[in-house]
Amino acid sequence: MWLTDELLFNYQRCHRRAFLDGFGDLSQRDPPSDYLLKLRQDSLEHRQSVLAGQAIDRPGFPRHDWAAGAAATLALMQQGVERIGGGVLTLKLENGIELVSCPDLLVKQSGASALGDWHYAATDIKLGKRPKLDYQITAAFHAYVLAAVQDTMPETSWLILRQRGAYAVKLEDVLPRMEAVLHDCMQMMLSQQEPEVFIAHSRCDLCPWLSHCYKLAQANQHLSLLPGVTPTRYVQLQALQLVTLESLAITVPKQLEVLPGFGVQVAHKLVRQAQSTLMNRAIPVSQPVRSADRNGDRPVAHHRAMLLTPEELPTAPIELYYDIEAAPEHNLVYLHGVLVVNRLTQTETFYELLADRPEDEGKIWRQFLALLGQYPDAPIFHFCPYEVQTVKRLGEYYGTPDELVTPLLERFVDLHERVTRVATLPVESYALKPIARWLGFDWRDSEANGAQSIYWYAQWLTTGDRSFLEAILRYNEDDCYATYRVKDWLVEFVQMAERDLSGQNVLAEL
Repeated sequence: MWLTDELLFNYQRCHRRAFLDGFGDLSQRDPPSDYLLKLRQDSLEHRQSVLAGQAIDRPGFPRHDWAAGAAATLALMQQGVERIGGGVLTLKLENGIELVSCPDLLVKQSGASALGDWHYAATDIKLGKRPKLDYQITAAFHAYVLAAVQDTMPETSWLILRQRGAYAVKLEDVLPRMEAVLHDCMQMMLSQQEPEVFIAHSRCDLCPWLSHCYKLAQANQHLSLLPGVTPTRYVQLQALQLVTLESLAITVPKQLEVLPGFGVQVAHKLVRQAQSTLMNRAIPVSQPVRSADRNGDRPVAHHRAMLLTPEELPTAPIELYYDIEAAPEHNLVYLHGVLVVNRLTQTETFYELLADRPEDEGKIWRQFLALLGQYPDAPIFHFCPYEVQTVKRLGEYYGTPDELVTPLLERFVDLHERVTRVATLPVESYALKPIARWLGFDWRDSEANGAQSIYWYAQWLTTGDRSFLEAILRYNEDDCYATYRVKDWLVEFVQMAERDLSGQNVLAEL
């Protein structure tokens, strides 16, 4: 039974993925997305750029024949070559599991070992910018297997990261953590006990088993599909046997408030989220306030009638809806999409400020400022803080005067913040797509997303095929219209909720 560094890396991110990689039906895996293929290509190019110009010996062996690879790698190590690329190290344990380490590079060091008066240290080349813990644990795994092969533990393992360069992994700190992770991973493999499904989009979205796991989660109405149910909180809910929507929906929030990682706000939010999902309807979130009774003495709790003020959710003759397309890893904004909605003339006009080349970013920034300057009184609606953050960054980067940027920022209205403040929705995520789709809106390219947009732009730069740009523009325009749809719904929802809450307050005071 093989346990590779890749499997151990995946185990750190998701125990279930590692299990399925080892024991699952491979025909149930999703094909890699375009964006994932781009990441793999970027990673390959980064590795090639790091290794370019170095004299490297590579062991020859059939792909995934670990035994042959280990023998060929050991032969090169015994010869004392300076650098070994694409090598394989193996270690068979008493429990029958054989560990497989495939570092990107083995570099010869001075110092005695079973090989002679030299030994090797392992290096991994990663596309990431930070020395994340899962990278370091994998590096420690390489050192662990390498120590058994050469009978000497290297002083350090290395990561070569994009932009940051070489990073020394402190093995004395990381090895104990690696051994604990390795032990747990081996226990899972030996027991062949399939871990419970848990959908966490931040880690699942690029996983080849996402569709397979998601179907199981949906069929069982798994609580991980509820926004706010993190793996840690789920463990706490399991301890109280609250693992169904129905049981959570009827739970008294006070029962959850004392749990680690909950508190009053989270407890009420999770119960309300379960209720909203069960009923498939939006629930207003009102804020309790206290006022005096009719005698002016005793404080009385009631709900305020106004969920959002007109200043917080303005309706204007002309409104702007704004969405950015960017490649964050390159700090590049390649599209400002602006939908101008004129409620007086009942017209809608979409403006696409697109950088055909990365060096045109400054040009479309100036075009964006000029366009918004034509509508100095129009509120600018967007979804999530990214647009505000990016406008601030671009203003600083291009030396735009504060008197141009500051008034602009004051007009921004974050609909995500407004929605999540006043409404609980029967959605699996409070991202734009799930909310807009719940409202009946859909994208012309159903599979389009921000990652796909980055892939399309890279393909345009590589091929010059304008169909990739057209796909980006279509997706961005739909994002702007989806934001427009959410805003109009939110106005209607708030008006209805305020009427209902006002009626409740009147009845409470009678």
